[in-house]
Amino acid sequence: MKKISLNLFFLLFIVTVIISSCKEDQLLPIESNMTPPGTISNVVVTNGPGSATLKYTLPTDKDLLYVKAVYTLNSGVVAEVKSSYYSNTLTLEGFGDMNEHEIKVYAVNRSEVASVPVTVIVKPLENPIWAVYRSLNVISDFGGIKFTGENSTRAKLAIEISIEKNGKFEPTKNNIYTEAMALNQSVRGLDTVSQKFAIRVRDRWLNYTDTLYTTLKPLYETAIPKSGYRAVVLPTDVTQEYTSTNLSYMWDGDIIVWPNISLTETSILTPQWVTFDLGKLAILSRIVIWGYPEYQNAGRMYYFGGILKEFEVWGSDAPPADGSFNNWVKLGTFDTVKPSGSPYNVQTSEDYNYAHDGINYTFDVSTRKFRYLRIKSTKNWVGTTYQAIAEVQVYGDPR
Repeated sequence: MKKISLNLFFLLFIVTVIISSCKEDQLLPIESNMTPPGTISNVVVTNGPGSATLKYTLPTDKDLLYVKAVYTLNSGVVAEVKSSYYSNTLTLEGFGDMNEHEIKVYAVNRSEVASVPVTVIVKPLENPIWAVYRSLNVISDFGGIKFTGENSTRAKLAIEISIEKNGKFEPTKNNIYTEAMALNQSVRGLDTVSQKFAIRVRDRWLNYTDTLYTTLKPLYETAIPKSGYRAVVLPTDVTQEYTSTNLSYMWDGDIIVWPNISLTETSILTPQWVTFDLGKLAILSRIVIWGYPEYQNAGRMYYFGGILKEFEVWGSDAPPADGSFNNWVKLGTFDTVKPSGSPYNVQTSEDYNYAHDGINYTFDVSTRKFRYLRIKSTKNWVGTTYQAIAEVQVYGDPR
């Protein structure tokens, strides 16, 4: 009996310790001061595009923790922005108009007790979505439509695209999400018939522009099957840097694994080129190129090393055997630009996704058919001319 009582005692003791531990884990205010802190003062408002910045003097309370501003967006959502007591500024974002807005600003102590609010009036400047909307140009493109425009503030925004079906505009999954300064992007995979489009620009706070309506007919194109691609080595073509890499790896379906790439000679510093056969004649519309992303900074880095930056693409129906550019036609001169505009060795998530999806390079419009392509590198991202290409896909009209 004593043994049973002793075991019961220890069991009750353990349960008591567990309950006590749970109580100790409760998140409570750091202090217990129910006296509201003083208010902020000397507020200066600087209005910005769809935003406003408040600069103020903090109250002198020793237990001050942060300052918060509360305001209502056009969507009806109540927004709250906080700034610690180490700072004396607050930036308010998400305004969709240029009207006056009332802001309530509170000082909050370590017991989460708020001060009496200070009312501030802000009058934001025009939301960046409107400048993008006014600059937006939409035209027919191969297999879709092309958007160009300017986003000088690099605002994070979406371009929403709807297509008319049975007299009603229906949203598509082809929205464009970007913060690039220069917008130059196409939406592909659309039927090549005349269609009515409804387009509007939205920011991340659900502020919308007016709707742009347009009727466009995407140009016909199809993917030229990679099964017909063949490597061609002409006398002036550059060779591979390693025996493990190969020109034919540019159409093996692998966009990222080493050594399944084409890596040309790194010691050649003058412009260099490679040639390949598409297997059939076609009016060519564009080429999609996946550069090989190097391992850098614990990740994969595009816009680096031998990935093409400045280059040309040439087409021919019968290339001369001497490797010269006789009977070759330049289809385009290209300069790869990061969406973010960030410097070398810096890559944002948008930059990565843009390159990882394959970068489209649209050819100059031509009615002539070509069967052979030549990629001529004049400058890669490291500043020389060798090429590190993981994959290509060519599009056009072979009919």
